Amino acid sequence: MFSEPLILALCLFVVLLTFLLSGLWIGFSLFGVGIVGMLLFPMNLPPTMSVLDRIGGLLANSVWNSFNSSILTALPLFVLMGEILFRSGISTRLFNGLVPWLAHIPGRLLHINVAACSLFAAVSGSSAATTATVGKITLDELSKRGYDRSLAIGSLAGAGTLGFLIPPSLIMIIYGVLSDSSIGRLFIGGIIPGLVLALLYTFYIIARAKMQPGIVPDVNESSTLVDKLNSLKELFPVLLLVTLVLGGIYLGFATPTEAAALGVLGALLLAAGYRSLSLANFREAALSAVKTTSMICLIISGAAFLSQVVGFVGIARGISTYVAGLDVSPYVLLVVIGIMYLILGLMLDGISIVVMTLPIVLPIVVAAGFDPIWFGIFLVVMVELSQVTPPVGFSLFVIQGISDEPIGTIIKATIPFFFIMLLMAVILTVFPQLVLYLPSLMIG
Repeated sequence: MFSEPLILALCLFVVLLTFLLSGLWIGFSLFGVGIVGMLLFPMNLPPTMSVLDRIGGLLANSVWNSFNSSILTALPLFVLMGEILFRSGISTRLFNGLVPWLAHIPGRLLHINVAACSLFAAVSGSSAATTATVGKITLDELSKRGYDRSLAIGSLAGAGTLGFLIPPSLIMIIYGVLSDSSIGRLFIGGIIPGLVLALLYTFYIIARAKMQPGIVPDVNESSTLVDKLNSLKELFPVLLLVTLVLGGIYLGFATPTEAAALGVLGALLLAAGYRSLSLANFREAALSAVKTTSMICLIISGAAFLSQVVGFVGIARGISTYVAGLDVSPYVLLVVIGIMYLILGLMLDGISIVVMTLPIVLPIVVAAGFDPIWFGIFLVVMVELSQVTPPVGFSLFVIQGISDEPIGTIIKATIPFFFIMLLMAVILTVFPQLVLYLPSLMIG
């Protein structure tokens, strides 16, 4: 009975939900579920040593492997860059510079999260770094200015996932290696879908602002052409910083980690130029970056441990094998695979989902007639959904850590953007050329 993958998944899901509702920290909850999984289903594990020894060995191995990556060092650097921009008041200058340009758009500054996440996603390649950095800059400013906090949080959760879709993307790199696909074509294939998804978020905010005028403060923010031109002096330094980091990556001058270090240096130079960063502010920025990074890393290590346990007890492979055995049409198969990824997204982080399922799922998808480059972008969208699906929605917990809002409030605010991402998956299925057009223009 307990060997059935769906029953195993359900049992661990219930345990995880119990831990989360009890108020236990997210990272410790993930570790706890992994330990419970190994204690409940020891027969599915290698019988070379005792269960407790295997738990200790697997826990140490998973935590080490989750942090033994040079790519991960970009995360604290990008978080620190955001903290410096936030603590030195540069974020306020950015807001002041954007106000004249957004004053006439329904929703006004509520579009900040989408625009900022789109830009930062093209810098970091990480959903966690994008969400944490932009959220640190925008959430408090939007609240101070009287904008609806629920929509601000929801748009941050949705737009933060663009860190996976807009290149460079860590998920795309992993997919390219596992599928033997061109990472360059994957990067280019993600550009149009990333922009389309950002536009869908923008259209939703506009619609909400039209239907609920109260979500935008009732203040006169009209501006003239002169105001817009004058605001460029507030925008230019920050845009220059983004261009420096982004250009370093795309022109091959710097790795994402090196670009993140350049971003920190650029943020410090900007703060020094504005004379807005004191020693006390820098200390606060550094301590806050350590706290945010520690919170994220605890979740990463817990998710890595749980992912390995889920792999050992056979949940991911069992569900994938079950899907492979279904005799259905290609598009029905795609729907079933999408549902499978939604279920796995309730328990696993995006990278683990890709690594554990792709070796089985990809041959099925290719045999059904789907292009592997297209499926890579489709899979990235499904992984984005896992970032905002409770109880293991990574972006939800990142936002909770920087906003101090109850997780239930964050989930409720995120629901509309979850459905927008589902709509994006449907659009990609109906219009695959959104992914394939730009790669088809590549030579070689």
